[in-house]
Amino acid sequence: MAAIYAFLQRLEAVLAGMFLLLMVVLIFTGGVARMLGHPLNWTIDLSTSFFAWGAFLCADIAWRRNALMSIDVLTARLPAKAARALTYVNYTVISAFLVYVIYAGTWLSWVSRARAFQGIPSVSYSWVTASLVAGGMLLLLTTLIKVRAALREDGFFRASSAAAR
Repeated sequence: MAAIYAFLQRLEAVLAGMFLLLMVVLIFTGGVARMLGHPLNWTIDLSTSFFAWGAFLCADIAWRRNALMSIDVLTARLPAKAARALTYVNYTVISAFLVYVIYAGTWLSWVSRARAFQGIPSVSYSWVTASLVAGGMLLLLTTLIKVRAALREDGFFRASSAAAR
């Protein structure tokens, strides 16, 4: 399982970088083409899709590495147990929000399946809205892994593993 997760992390990083790079290249190409009098309307549509996917993949990478912005003015002043309890509350709120994002993204992908891009009429807009579902699932997986790690640190899994021996 660890090997699969490590592969998923590498794949996620490669895809995120590729999507963001392609987005920049497409926007630049579209701008140059427009300046030359031959606008490529599909470049904006495709770069929008790449941005959505890249943003969610990068958010998961940042969340996994604890690189997201956080404000710890309150938690730094709390006793250790209260700060730890607030961490669990935070993970619960984040998990609930991500479950909602997955649900809403699934619904949005379904209702936008008939909608097409303006510049690419044969491609469904669901490819963009599916980034909500995939990104939400990846972020939820990362959150659950963080919860499991926190529970291990707090000794919740030690007793059960000692009883199994």
